[in-house]
Amino acid sequence: MAQIHELSENLANQIAAGEVIERPASVVKELIENSIDAGSTRIRIDFIEAGLKQIVVQDNGSGISPDQIELAFTRHATSKINNEHDLFKVATLGFRGEALASIAAVSHAEILTSDGEHIGARAAFSGGVKKSQEDAAARKGTQITVRDLFFNTPARLKYLKSPRTEIMKIVDIVNRIALGYPQISITLSNKGKVLLRTPGNGNLKQTAANVYGRHIAEKMVEFKADDPDFEINGLLSKPELTRSTRNFMSILLNGRYIKNFKLLNSIMDGYGSRLGTKHYPVAIVRINVDPLLVDVNVHPTKQEVRLSKEKELSRLITTAISDAFINNAESGLDNLKTNSKPTLVDQLKFNLNKDVVTTKRKPEVHEEKVPIKPMVKAKYVDLNTPREDSRYIITSTWQENVQKQMQLSPFNEIASTDLVSVGDETLANNLPYLTFTGQINSYIIAQNNDDLYLVDQVAARRRLSFEKIQETILNKKIYEQGLLAPIVLDFNNLDFIQIKNKLDEIAKIGIHLEEFGQDSFIIRSYPTWIQGDVESSLREILDSYLNVNKSEATNLFKDIAIKQAHKEVSGRIKLSAVEAQNILTKLRKSSDPYHDPEGNLIIVRIRQNEIQKMFKKG
Repeated sequence: MAQIHELSENLANQIAAGEVIERPASVVKELIENSIDAGSTRIRIDFIEAGLKQIVVQDNGSGISPDQIELAFTRHATSKINNEHDLFKVATLGFRGEALASIAAVSHAEILTSDGEHIGARAAFSGGVKKSQEDAAARKGTQITVRDLFFNTPARLKYLKSPRTEIMKIVDIVNRIALGYPQISITLSNKGKVLLRTPGNGNLKQTAANVYGRHIAEKMVEFKADDPDFEINGLLSKPELTRSTRNFMSILLNGRYIKNFKLLNSIMDGYGSRLGTKHYPVAIVRINVDPLLVDVNVHPTKQEVRLSKEKELSRLITTAISDAFINNAESGLDNLKTNSKPTLVDQLKFNLNKDVVTTKRKPEVHEEKVPIKPMVKAKYVDLNTPREDSRYIITSTWQENVQKQMQLSPFNEIASTDLVSVGDETLANNLPYLTFTGQINSYIIAQNNDDLYLVDQVAARRRLSFEKIQETILNKKIYEQGLLAPIVLDFNNLDFIQIKNKLDEIAKIGIHLEEFGQDSFIIRSYPTWIQGDVESSLREILDSYLNVNKSEATNLFKDIAIKQAHKEVSGRIKLSAVEAQNILTKLRKSSDPYHDPEGNLIIVRIRQNEIQKMFKKG
């Protein structure tokens, strides 16, 4: 067995740095948190080559006196806690005393600082070792420059992502810190190009506008609530404004950005059914709580915390968000209320009760006379509801119908061989030719031989619209319409970076964006397949490109086509006989004439023998 020995201070520092400094964004986070703890009202961050070459963080905080600089870069040295009791009431962002030591252990670091009382000082560190210190002119505050990150631990570099991803990590953490401290002016730049600038006036909505873009901030609702233990407030996007991931939901506990799955779920619960499946809001939830109820000393990065009364906090968040939309007249809640007008008949129903008065004719002699029961409530059967008895067979899908026939037929014969499993590419060739015979509300009535067919015209038109748009996108048969006045689309810095890196992919579907100032694009024409309001449709489409890999491009095109088909076909219309027959003819040639793009049923068939059985003639 090898002999036990104590690690050298340099090696111990590098190991400790691995827990705290995972990537350039970790350096930015730790230095900004130090600046906030120092009472800064202005913080500037600039980085080069995704932070690997250089990171500079400058603030106007309290600064460090010259005689404490070396101590500040020593492990476990801090001014923020004094004894074990302080661990249970941590009110600062940093307290472990590892940040500066960990950063200096894996980089060339330089500090220029002044506490406003003594002459300023400049000191340099490399690989955790102090190289020099000298007096220097400096304003009150601190500037720390980190160069050549991981120069002495090159193995760390292989765990980093692409430069674009690392830049996005930096932008993301700075955005969240800015939302936690709207009273601090924060400026982030990449090689001098400003990515974020917040006013520092304490206005959360203005800060959100700088982070997420003005068009998002304008659609956010303020909320607040409290109980004996917690105070919460923040901003919530209206239900019509959503994102495809949870990345735009920020929970800030006493100003600290934290990750907590249960609290994220409580935000979603507050929205209830207002959001669609896999749609997530833009949410900023700020929580103020007595530090005694929080243990932040459970993870080196301090993003994971342990909360007392977490269930009570979750209920408070859910209730506050729900109440915010109920009390906000412009939240779109009115659209979710039950329509008081009579609902249009959207499903054909048959009265199957022999004791319901449907005619004044006297019963036939051979029938048993049954006393008539006036005003008996009829029992109706939905054509989409399967019924398993010997009288008739009605199923909700074609495949189920085939299976029922096979099970119940004494000869195990299928009445019609034109039925195949859903999703089969040969499906289109097996739908029989349908002849239009009439229309009732949103349903086309058609027939083939002696069978009756009901076709949901809205679902059918969406299927046809979807396939037309998808074919246009995939086959690049794109026509463009010029705009009389170009549209300027502004984005938050994180989205701008992602979209900028996907301009070539976006151009393939006929959307040509040009950079136009900071975090903005201008568009002068649009593809003619875009439906509805052009600007809102463009924003929705571009949002679909966020957080999507190239390998998912086909699914993305499908999703875009589905949404545009919904915009084009928003409801039923009155069809002429020619128009209805045209829909039936085109439907027969579609890739799946039985379901709309979202899987909803288009066609219901009622066999002749089923109709006869309903009238007791079979």
